[in-house]
Amino acid sequence: MAAYYSLVIVGLCLLMGYAGQISLGHAGFFAIGGYISAMLTTRDLTPYQDTPVLALLGKLGCTVTGQDMFGASVLHVHPWAAGACAIAVTIAVAYAIGIPVLKLKGHYLAMATLGFGIIVYRLVLASPLFGEADGISEVPGFPLLSGLAVSGGFDSRVSNYYLAWGLVACAMWLLANLIHSRVGRALRAIHGAEEATNAMGVNTARYKLKAFVLSAVLAALAGIFLTHYNGGIGPSEAGIMKSVRYVAIVAIGGMANLWGALLMGGLLNVMSLRGMFGSYDDAVFGLILIVIMLFAPHGLLGLSLPPGLKRLLKRGE
Repeated sequence: MAAYYSLVIVGLCLLMGYAGQISLGHAGFFAIGGYISAMLTTRDLTPYQDTPVLALLGKLGCTVTGQDMFGASVLHVHPWAAGACAIAVTIAVAYAIGIPVLKLKGHYLAMATLGFGIIVYRLVLASPLFGEADGISEVPGFPLLSGLAVSGGFDSRVSNYYLAWGLVACAMWLLANLIHSRVGRALRAIHGAEEATNAMGVNTARYKLKAFVLSAVLAALAGIFLTHYNGGIGPSEAGIMKSVRYVAIVAIGGMANLWGALLMGGLLNVMSLRGMFGSYDDAVFGLILIVIMLFAPHGLLGLSLPPGLKRLLKRGE
């Protein structure tokens, strides 16, 4: 579970630490991915089976037919196809939100993304389509995991462990290569001086938008896999404090330090999931964010590490 949450954090690290764009709405993208995938794999879509989209999915073998508890035939979307649909919806929403919102800067951008997160939270909380306060349960796992459990001798939790950290490894490889490419240099320039970068001929709006969409996709991917692993999702995953938690972890790891964000993300999420903070969980992450902004704006790893280790971590970025 900590690995899946870390996907959100490393994506947000790219957006905040390298592109310089603040987002307080990434829990919304996490929820979009999880809820869309959960809805498509649990809701009976038989009344809509003649629609062009479902007919096409049926021809491609992306639908699953089963029976409900009363023996009636039900139609669902295959989990992998549902995940792909959720990613497509996330990309569309990220573009629709990003084009107008990324014209804002500073705290105006933070407030706009916060508003987006609130909208998503209220929609999943109030809509019967998404289960309202109960959320969506009985979400099936990905067939690959059950196949591994049968053929490889692994139990589903062990296979999920390797799948989760494999996804994190792929994301880190992608982002590490990205920030050392021409795109990464453009993002750093935008973070340092956006007007000067624009004057040098860099399409700053396009780069910011693509970084925003990529980070949103990573958040949605985490929501999809965690929802299918847990067997359900609730409106708390779209809550504002979830977004604050992601920002706090990026800040404590270092805004422009992918490895620091990953390390702090894994550590703090494990501590939270283990219940080490008790009922003060949200308060702890809020306090962490305040303290880091006051005393260590470059993250804990930038405080008192030996020069050799600092150089190693910087090279690892």
